[in-house]
Amino acid sequence: MYIPPHYQELDAAEIAAVMEAAPLGCIVAETPEGLVANHIPLLAAEAGMLIGHVALANDMHRLIADGQEVLAIFRGEDAYVSPNFYPSKPEHHRHVPTWNYQAVHVYGAISFQHDDHAKRAAVGLLTRLHERRVNGGRAWRMADAPADYMEKMLASIVAFRISVHRTLAKSKLSQNRDERDHQGAVDGLSATGHPGMAERMARRRTAHT
Repeated sequence: MYIPPHYQELDAAEIAAVMEAAPLGCIVAETPEGLVANHIPLLAAEAGMLIGHVALANDMHRLIADGQEVLAIFRGEDAYVSPNFYPSKPEHHRHVPTWNYQAVHVYGAISFQHDDHAKRAAVGLLTRLHERRVNGGRAWRMADAPADYMEKMLASIVAFRISVHRTLAKSKLSQNRDERDHQGAVDGLSATGHPGMAERMARRRTAHT
């Protein structure tokens, strides 16, 4: 990923926030059949691990060798930035359109797990996190499903873990603009349906001034 120095994201908390807010990662790997990419919910666990699972019918676990390096891509919010957002535009017209976004690239060695314990752990951890976000105290639990049905569902998946060894992150949030044009971009994005991006830009500016 091309990362100019002023867009490089080094804040571990911000990187974690992007991954947490956009957990549907895209896992990319080289295989004997060429590049493959799969969009899979991922959970960042302790000890530098990403946890997930795929369908048994998905050839991903057959095409990618155990221990092979893969790339997991997490993409945060993004938005088109118009030159019209900048107050300085009428003065010299030296602006062009651009796109603001946040992205995290995580590299690591993947290992597939076919045992029942690993599969239950992967499903349990992922569903607990997302069910609590959606349903709070009424969160669905694996125990809510009939035991024979759950066994059938677990038999149709493969768990995996990615041991992370490198992370690259980029936050392109108009850091290269002066205060007036940066605020213009914040206001413009807020007015055009991107309040989340606008808030992240404003927060970033405040934290670095």
